[in-house]
Amino acid sequence: MLSDLAQLMHVDAGRAGEERVTGFAIDHRKVAPGNIFGAFQGTAVNGEDFIPAAVASGAIGVVARPEAKVEGALHLADPLPRRAFARLAARFFQPVPETVVAVTGTNGKTSTVEMTRQIWRMCGHSAASIGTLGVTTPDGSISTGLTTPDIVTFLSNMTGLAREGVSHVAYEASSHGLSQYRNEGLPVKAGAFANLSRDHLDYHADMEDYFAAKMRLFAEVVDDGGTAVIWADDPWSTRAAEVAKARGLKLFTVGEAGENIRLISRKPGALGQELKFIHEGRAFAIRLPLIGAYQVDNALVAAGLALATGEAAGQVFDAVSRLQPVRGRLERATITHEGTPVYVDYAHTPDALEAAIKALRPHVPQGGRLICIFGAGGDRDTGKRAPMGEIASRLADAVVVTDDNPRGENPAEIRKQVLSGAGENAREVGDRREAIAEAIEFSDSDDIILIAGKGHETGQIIGSGETMQILPFDDVQVARECAAAVHKQAWGIDE
Repeated sequence: MLSDLAQLMHVDAGRAGEERVTGFAIDHRKVAPGNIFGAFQGTAVNGEDFIPAAVASGAIGVVARPEAKVEGALHLADPLPRRAFARLAARFFQPVPETVVAVTGTNGKTSTVEMTRQIWRMCGHSAASIGTLGVTTPDGSISTGLTTPDIVTFLSNMTGLAREGVSHVAYEASSHGLSQYRNEGLPVKAGAFANLSRDHLDYHADMEDYFAAKMRLFAEVVDDGGTAVIWADDPWSTRAAEVAKARGLKLFTVGEAGENIRLISRKPGALGQELKFIHEGRAFAIRLPLIGAYQVDNALVAAGLALATGEAAGQVFDAVSRLQPVRGRLERATITHEGTPVYVDYAHTPDALEAAIKALRPHVPQGGRLICIFGAGGDRDTGKRAPMGEIASRLADAVVVTDDNPRGENPAEIRKQVLSGAGENAREVGDRREAIAEAIEFSDSDDIILIAGKGHETGQIIGSGETMQILPFDDVQVARECAAAVHKQAWGIDE
């Protein structure tokens, strides 16, 4: 680990001194003596305002714009201070796992990194994943976190995993994380692009800006000579491939239009899917033990990442046939006393909701109904609410519009906007537990219930700012409780 400021900066000691660097911080309240402080301009807060406080707490260097005022510490000036801070921190946080890959895209990142971890583990490696679920370690335990944590947390996690013997890590590269340089400085052997659809337009100016943020993965983050794994059946895939080729990355395409893994057919079954595909001129037929068409996309992209990092095809595809479900991603929460399976999925965008409903449709018995329960988050992109209502109403047989995470908005107004796009088969039940309970109570054995929007989340966010509360709420747990309550009521069982 480099600990002298001069060493970290690759300059003479006379300029930087021989002061010992003890760590990095982007929150002035967490600065300790010997730290490097990152002072960044944000949408609501300007970190440059806290430079004096950081220096007073012992910061020996401050990474900030050239025009920022720094007194009492070395000013590490850079027009892109977030990037400079990340690259400097990456020299400090050592060692790191020897094989690192990243996945970007609107939907499927969480499933893909977790499936990549599982494949590596079954190939004999000590592997972990980092993303929306948090850090998933080699033994499968999870610590919660953001999709892309801040750069200090991200790099310290990587070093911690390496010291524990983890050799392979797959992480989610969100558009926010990429645009804010929150996952920089590591050697990334391969990156994957899964898909692109409307999301986060409350942050990005438009779809072009959103796509450009995603493409930093290929344009700047993946190592020179690394590999770009691309799901070839997405409308944005051709442009993603052009970015990768312009950078000089090796191209590995997957899907029906893929050249490296060409999907020939997928046949849904009761508990999985039969897949046929071609890789390097050889035909493979395997059973994927997961339902849903997009699970095939995620699994084959994960297989592509494993192959791109040196794993043998036979081992990789054998591992794909043994993949386990990912938390909150078409996760079967329970089967009701009537025999109705209840699935929970994180789908919270129009495309993701459409994909989840279409994934379940082939599994609905003839004469059965697909019942969809969902809502929309508050203080987020309002333009996707009516389209989500339209999609659910068109593709599902019965729709229940309920609350998601209303945050600082009026929940009734959010539901109203969703319902404005829905049809006559949609009804409104504001309380999410009540909505789930009603759907279970009135379902039949040939039905399937989808609870969409929150997936792995275990809290309901109400209010904002000082009035914000996170109330305990886990869709999987609530579905099981509601199913048990209905069962007891049907059999006249008292508590």
